[in-house]
Amino acid sequence: MEALLNFVQNEFIEKKDFPEFGTGDTLTVYYQIREGNKVRTQFFKGVVIQIKGQGLSKTFTIRKMSGTVGVERIFPVNMPGLEKIEINKKGRVRRSRIYYFKQLRGKKARIKEARVDS
Repeated sequence: MEALLNFVQNEFIEKKDFPEFGTGDTLTVYYQIREGNKVRTQFFKGVVIQIKGQGLSKTFTIRKMSGTVGVERIFPVNMPGLEKIEINKKGRVRRSRIYYFKQLRGKKARIKEARVDS
């Protein structure tokens, strides 16, 4: 059964080339919004809280603060409306899912920036 799923994913789902990112990174995700027959591009900038799944069925959750309200959005990697992903900052966290980040406020809600050796 798993071989059949892999075959269908490889044949029919187009693979997009996005940069590698992890939990704690700050991303800007550009995606298409369809309103009637008009299409526009919108962006969502926030911190990656979790990455679930593997391969083409992978999803990632981004959280941002809109005023005093936290907003989360789940993006599938193979979503057809996904245009591009930009990595703004690489964060250094010790867990793969940072749910504790939701309760933090103010200066405690900062994530240490990872050093990038170039």
